[in-house]
Amino acid sequence: MKLLVRNLARASTEKDIEALFKEYGAVQYCSLVMDEKIGISKGFAFVEMPKVDEAKAAIVNLNNTEFDGARIRVKKVKVSTAKTGETPAEE
Repeated sequence: MKLLVRNLARASTEKDIEALFKEYGAVQYCSLVMDEKIGISKGFAFVEMPKVDEAKAAIVNLNNTEFDGARIRVKKVKVSTAKTGETPAEE
Protein backbone atom coordinates (compact mmCIF):
# COMPACT_ATOMS: atom_id res chain seq x y z
CA MET A 1 0.00 0.00 0.00
CA LYS A 2 1.37 3.40 -0.96
CA LEU A 3 1.19 6.10 1.70
CA LEU A 4 1.55 9.87 1.53
CA VAL A 5 3.36 11.48 4.46
CA ARG A 6 2.85 15.25 4.69
CA ASN A 7 4.02 18.11 6.89
CA LEU A 8 7.49 16.63 7.42
CA ALA A 9 10.20 18.75 9.00
CA ARG A 10 12.63 19.99 6.35
CA ALA A 11 15.46 18.26 8.25
CA SER A 12 13.81 14.79 8.06
CA THR A 13 15.64 12.30 5.86
CA GLU A 14 14.47 9.24 3.92
CA LYS A 15 16.41 7.09 6.37
CA ASP A 16 14.58 8.67 9.34
CA ILE A 17 11.17 8.24 7.71
CA GLU A 18 11.87 4.66 6.68
CA ALA A 19 12.97 3.80 10.23
CA LEU A 20 9.77 5.32 11.62
CA PHE A 21 7.55 3.23 9.33
CA LYS A 22 9.59 0.04 9.87
CA GLU A 23 8.26 0.05 13.43
CA TYR A 24 4.96 -1.11 11.88
CA GLY A 25 6.28 -3.54 9.26
CA ALA A 26 8.27 -3.95 6.08
CA VAL A 27 8.95 -0.88 3.95
CA GLN A 28 9.33 -1.57 0.23
CA TYR A 29 10.58 1.96 -0.49
CA CYS A 30 10.60 5.49 0.84
CA SER A 31 10.86 8.53 -1.40
CA LEU A 32 11.32 11.99 0.13
CA VAL A 33 10.38 14.68 -2.39
CA MET A 34 13.12 17.28 -2.70
CA ASP A 35 13.21 20.81 -4.10
CA GLU A 36 15.88 20.41 -6.78
CA LYS A 37 16.70 24.12 -6.92
CA ILE A 38 17.61 24.53 -3.27
CA GLY A 39 18.29 20.92 -2.32
CA ILE A 40 15.96 20.60 0.66
CA SER A 41 12.85 18.57 1.37
CA LYS A 42 9.48 19.85 0.15
CA GLY A 43 7.99 18.45 3.35
CA PHE A 44 6.34 15.31 2.00
CA ALA A 45 7.25 11.75 1.11
CA PHE A 46 5.81 8.53 -0.27
CA VAL A 47 6.21 5.26 1.60
CA GLU A 48 5.30 1.86 0.13
CA MET A 49 4.45 -0.94 2.56
CA PRO A 50 3.71 -4.32 0.90
CA LYS A 51 1.37 -5.62 3.62
CA VAL A 52 -1.95 -3.79 3.85
CA ASP A 53 -2.49 -4.53 7.55
CA GLU A 54 0.94 -3.12 8.43
CA ALA A 55 0.31 -0.01 6.31
CA LYS A 56 -3.05 0.52 8.02
CA ALA A 57 -1.37 0.18 11.43
CA ALA A 58 1.17 2.82 10.40
CA ILE A 59 -1.63 5.19 9.32
CA VAL A 60 -3.57 4.71 12.57
CA ASN A 61 -0.51 5.10 14.78
CA LEU A 62 1.43 7.81 12.94
CA ASN A 63 -1.21 10.15 11.50
CA ASN A 64 -1.31 13.46 13.39
CA THR A 65 1.71 12.58 15.55
CA GLU A 66 4.90 14.53 16.17
CA PHE A 67 8.02 13.50 14.24
CA ASP A 68 11.25 15.52 14.07
CA GLY A 69 9.42 18.50 15.58
CA ALA A 70 6.52 18.53 13.10
CA ARG A 71 2.98 17.12 13.34
CA ILE A 72 2.87 14.72 10.37
CA ARG A 73 -0.14 13.54 8.38
CA VAL A 74 -0.24 10.01 6.94
CA LYS A 75 -2.82 8.84 4.39
CA LYS A 76 -3.28 6.11 1.82
CA VAL A 77 -2.59 7.26 -1.73
CA LYS A 78 -5.53 6.80 -4.04
CA VAL A 79 -4.11 5.40 -7.27
CA SER A 80 -5.79 6.72 -10.37
CA THR A 81 -6.53 4.27 -13.17
CA ALA A 82 -6.41 7.06 -15.75
CA LYS A 83 -3.08 7.64 -17.45
CA THR A 84 -2.96 11.41 -17.05
CA GLY A 85 0.61 11.72 -15.85
CA GLU A 86 -0.58 13.50 -12.72
CA THR A 87 0.51 12.75 -9.17
CA PRO A 88 -1.92 10.36 -7.45
CA ALA A 89 -4.48 12.08 -5.23
CA GLU A 90 -4.88 11.25 -1.59
CA GLU A 91 -7.92 9.26 -0.56
